[in-house]
Amino acid sequence: MFYLAVTSFGPLQVRVVDALLPLSIVLGFPAVVGVTIGCFIGNLLGSPIGMVDVIGGTIANFVAASLALLITRRRFRGGWILAIAVEIATVTVIVGSYLVAWAAAPGVPLWVGWVEFLGSEVVAIGVLGYPLLRGVDRAMRGNAGLMSQNRS
Repeated sequence: MFYLAVTSFGPLQVRVVDALLPLSIVLGFPAVVGVTIGCFIGNLLGSPIGMVDVIGGTIANFVAASLALLITRRRFRGGWILAIAVEIATVTVIVGSYLVAWAAAPGVPLWVGWVEFLGSEVVAIGVLGYPLLRGVDRAMRGNAGLMSQNRS
C-alpha cells in the first residue's frame, strides 16, 4: 500500500510528496491546504513515531507552503528560489528538531538532525519540486492562452 514508506520515515528520508510544497507558489492557498491535509493523512497512516510526526509534519508543511506563498506574492526576481529555500529550511528545522528529540539516540545534537534532514529536503523540494513547479506554471500559462483564444 505504501510503496514509498521506506524512504518517507526515519532520520534519513526523502519524502517525494514534499515535491508538491512549491506548488503553493502557483496554485495558492488551495495547494497549502492540500499539502497540509495530505501530510496529516500520510503521517497518520504510516508514521512509525506517531502523533509527534502527525502534528509536527502537518505544521511544518502548512508553515512552509504558507511562507512560500507569501514570499512569492511580492513578485520579485528570485522569489521562487527564495520561497523554495524557505520551504526547505522550514521543514528541515521543524521536522529535523522533533526527529532528534523523539526518535534519535539520547545525546544527539540538534544540528545533526538538521544536517541529516537538510539533504533529503533539498532533493524533495529543490531537485524534484522546482522542476514540477516550473512545469505546472508553464502548463497553466499555456492553458490560459488557449482559453482566451477559445473565447474570441
